[in-house]
Amino acid sequence: MTNSLSALKPAVAASLSTWHVMVAKGDLAALPSIVHPDAVFRSPMAFSPYKSADAVVLVLNTVIRVFENFTYHRELATDDGLNVVLEFSANVGDKELKGIDMIRFDAQGRIVEFEVMIRPASGLQALGQEMGKRLGQQLPAYK
Repeated sequence: MTNSLSALKPAVAASLSTWHVMVAKGDLAALPSIVHPDAVFRSPMAFSPYKSADAVVLVLNTVIRVFENFTYHRELATDDGLNVVLEFSANVGDKELKGIDMIRFDAQGRIVEFEVMIRPASGLQALGQEMGKRLGQQLPAYK
């Protein structure tokens, strides 16, 4: 793993740029265009992944509205140019959290796996409660 994103495949670099623009605007309308139909989302609160592009889009569109003061800090890339790790911080209500997004892309630059890890437990619990309120009825269909 390197902290240089210059090793990214061009299609991956383009999708990552699209991702950063969407996050900065708080509008993920273009997200479906960079997610593989068979993508999976690995939640920090669930053992089994949520499967399909629809699940990835649903979760990420929801969490972007739950997080406050969201900021990316560091970016790391794998030598194969298909994976990135993005370190972030955010708030959920009065709870602060830090986390990482581990995103795996295919050669065409589409997200095939989006995995999130979060600490501390109090921040993760606050996020889980808020996401449960918003998506608790919808997410089980994607297991």
